[in-house]
Parts: sequence; C-alpha cells; structure tokens
Amino acid sequence: MRIDLNCDMGESFGVYTLGHDEAAMPYVTSVNVACGFHASDPVNIVKTIRKAKKYNLAIGAHPSFPDLVGFGRRVMAASPDEIFADAAYQIGALMGICKTEGLTLQHVKPHGALYNMAEKDSNVAAAIAKAIKSVDPNLYMVCSCGSKMVEGAKAVGVKYVEEAFADRAYTKEGTLVPRRQEGAVIHDPKAVAGRVLTIIKTGKVNAIDGTEVALKPQTICVHGDTPGAVDMIKEIRTRLVQEGIELSPFGI
Repeated sequence: MRIDLNCDMGESFGVYTLGHDEAAMPYVTSVNVACGFHASDPVNIVKTIRKAKKYNLAIGAHPSFPDLVGFGRRVMAASPDEIFADAAYQIGALMGICKTEGLTLQHVKPHGALYNMAEKDSNVAAAIAKAIKSVDPNLYMVCSCGSKMVEGAKAVGVKYVEEAFADRAYTKEGTLVPRRQEGAVIHDPKAVAGRVLTIIKTGKVNAIDGTEVALKPQTICVHGDTPGAVDMIKEIRTRLVQEGIELSPFGI
C-alpha cells in the first residue's frame, strides 16, 4: 500500500513570507507551486522549485483565479474560455521554470475557489482539464475524491488522481466544509494522523455530521501554512511509516 503526500507551497511574494516550505519539504512527496495569480512571483517560484529539487519532490502547478487580494479564495464569474486561458497560462509558466532546472512537471492542482467550483461543476473542471491536456497530455489533474472534477477529467481524457484532505472536514456529500464554518479545519495532529490512516486503510471518513463518506485517494493534501503545520505533517508521516505505508509521488 502506498500514498502520496502533497502540499501547497511557494506562496510567498515580494517582501511577504507565507508558509513553512523548506521545513515541511522533507516530510512530503509532492508540492503544488503557486503560479503568481493568488500568490508568489517569478523569483519565489524559482526558489521554491529549486528547494523541491533539493528534496527530490515531484512538482505540480497550483493555478487559481487572478485574485492576489483574496488569495484566490473568492469566487469569480469566469467563463470556461477564461478559465481555460488562465489555467493554461499558469501551467505553462511553471512548466517553463521547471525546464530551466532540468525538471519535469508532474501534475496540476487548482487552488482555492477554482478548486471548489470545479469540485461541484463539471464544466469548470472540464475547462481546467482541457488546459492541462493542451499544455501537456502527460500531466495529471489532481481531483477531489468522487467529485465533478473526476467527471471533467474523464470527459476530456486527461490523466487524474483523486485527493483527500488531511486536516479539512467533509460534508455528507463528500465535499469540503467551507472554511468560514466552525470545525472546517482540524488542528489536533494525532487526530489528523489517525484520520488519514483510516482514509487510506478503509476508504472512508466521518463527515462533520457523523455520516460515513467514501474516499479512495491516491494522494493526501497536507497544509504547510496553518499553525503547527510542520508538526502535523511530521505526525502524519511518522504514523503512516509505522503502519508500513509507502510514501512516494503518484506519478512514479
């Protein structure tokens, strides 16, 4: 049994430092690098990719709506053509910078509101999938487990993996509980590690209302920018290794 641990990174820009990228990198297997639309800038993208190279991590693009002020978490009334263009632009930028370091881009994972919209709307998901396939058909699309994202990826014919979140609560429908709702983020490292282990071994998780929800992920998202994030990632990795679960990028 094996699993990938992915983490959003490279979200610093200008004089602002966000997250604990290098401290978290030794404990994950894949990173999703911000492309400049919700966070980051060219210099920080290069720095992040070089750090990922140092730790031999698989690299993904983390495209979003063009929303620096709202950190990409605000819904935008973008057309499928606009979503396609914005995603293709960001994926191409990450791919180009990876090539300057002799690296290959592994995957694409939408960020924030774009991810949440794609999770529920197969047209949004298909627009992202079309952008991925147009830039490089070898790229994987990271999709929320059992969501409309999977439908969009299948319809377009793009490779995909399904993802579960370590520290985020789920609704009974299997979607993420909105961050503004109490209990949306789980902060106890041991509880989160146990939850991740249960998801991997049983393919199920308890939703916020106690309902059992089916999840069968090939990758688990951990966060590197929340309080105590690095300690939580360490706890998750330690628990999985103790249980004999292999940690490696899904693209291998």
